[in-house]
Amino acid sequence: MTTRAGLAAIAALSIAVVGLQMFEERAQAALMAQQQADVLYVQSPAVLTRASLSYTSLAADLYWIRAIQYYGGMRLSNGEKKYDLLYPLLDLTTSLDPRFDVAYRFGAIFLAEEYPGGAGRPDLAIALLEKGLRAQPDKWQFAEDVGFVHYWWLHDPATAADWFNRAGDMPGAAEWLKPLAAVTLAQGSNRTLSRQLWTEIGRTAEVEWFRTQADFRIKQLDAMDGIDVLERAVQVYRERTGAYPASWADLIRAGLMRQVPADPTGVPFRLDASNGTVTLDSSSSLNPLPVIEQSR
Repeated sequence: MTTRAGLAAIAALSIAVVGLQMFEERAQAALMAQQQADVLYVQSPAVLTRASLSYTSLAADLYWIRAIQYYGGMRLSNGEKKYDLLYPLLDLTTSLDPRFDVAYRFGAIFLAEEYPGGAGRPDLAIALLEKGLRAQPDKWQFAEDVGFVHYWWLHDPATAADWFNRAGDMPGAAEWLKPLAAVTLAQGSNRTLSRQLWTEIGRTAEVEWFRTQADFRIKQLDAMDGIDVLERAVQVYRERTGAYPASWADLIRAGLMRQVPADPTGVPFRLDASNGTVTLDSSSSLNPLPVIEQSR
């Protein structure tokens, strides 16, 4: 019996290794096909789940790694960025392991993020999170995330407030969700509320990556506020002299600022001398800035 058990274990491990190699080869082939010929082929979740036998969690881990590699590779690529395989990879991951919480939450941000930093597909982000809610109906974090996609990327505060309310009604939900829903509905979308929301996410996040994201988004909001202040200074200079400043040096000489202004990451802002607009430098990691109204 011992020998049989040992042989059975070896056979099972061999099947697992071969199976995972097949998954790796198929994922790699799909990625290469997309890059070389813009052809998408990923095996269906149902077929893949059956093929993986009892090793679905391992297969899910594999596809999650591939999704991260694919997203990171596209984001850092200097060529044309195509995220066509991102949702299929995330769909496979979460079909193999419907309780893969990180894949739903991280994946939704990868999908919703504005192009070219992400796929620019908030609709697919919502679809992924709603899939997670079907698998785990009491997972209030997924409902919160759906609300946030509507708020931050779709600029739809009314729908966002509805989802924040739904999340707040779920067992164990964060106490700040219901008040947030009321404020979102009353104030709409503005930088003050956005700052409060990201601050709360950063304070309560269980995963470091979300805290890092919150810090990044707050820096973006700081940059937007800084641009407003600088453009007001530019207008003051124009009212005094009748022309836009040719550079930051003109504003410094006029006493309107002490030094060349920089964004929260330390990269100097750019000044367009032809029309007085102020923008982030193209090298700033805060690009692209979101579209959020000035606080009222």
